[in-house]
Amino acid sequence: MRIDDLLPPQFVVAGTDTDVGKTVVAAILASGLRASYWKPLQSGTREGSDADVIRAVSGLPGHLILPEAYRLNTPISPHASAAIDGITIDPGLLGVPTVPGRLIIEGAGGLMVPINNTTLLLDIIETWGLPVLLVARTRLGTINHTLLSLAALKARTIDVVGVVMNGPHDDISRQAIEHFGHVRVLATVPPLPEVTMETIRASFEQVFGGCEF
Repeated sequence: MRIDDLLPPQFVVAGTDTDVGKTVVAAILASGLRASYWKPLQSGTREGSDADVIRAVSGLPGHLILPEAYRLNTPISPHASAAIDGITIDPGLLGVPTVPGRLIIEGAGGLMVPINNTTLLLDIIETWGLPVLLVARTRLGTINHTLLSLAALKARTIDVVGVVMNGPHDDISRQAIEHFGHVRVLATVPPLPEVTMETIRASFEQVFGGCEF
């Protein structure tokens, strides 16, 4: 079974924390699978957006990169960023869009990040009913963060397709996550010298293209 057969038509790229490489993984998979991409909650738009990154490096046509439901100015938790902008995020506006073909949804920060005063990102993922591909770092502490995230998903009976790790290869962490998390680490994405269309396309072939699962 290859990666395009293993991954469901629609899934969520979620992270164990912020800045763990969700956008890079989403870009690699969206580019290789020719999937639509949607990040419904984007904080920190003064510094650009993850959709802008996907647009620049994935090679996808513009119509496959869906507009955010919320574009928030300050690069902090969505609930706090929305408050600074004078708005409250309405979960009712975060329904899964209807698109032809594949769809990759990127989460914001970690699973337990608040989106308003009563709702966590995990609550929204649960309502979507979509499986999750969990992205983790390979640095020290990733075993704890990843196992806690997997436990949170399991408690909501959310299906986990697998884990993708970002960073230098770390067999100790990978083995521990697979053993204690009862999950498969599908791949490790090595550090990229720069994030470009060329490195993203090459990463799909090098990291996923030759894999048999």
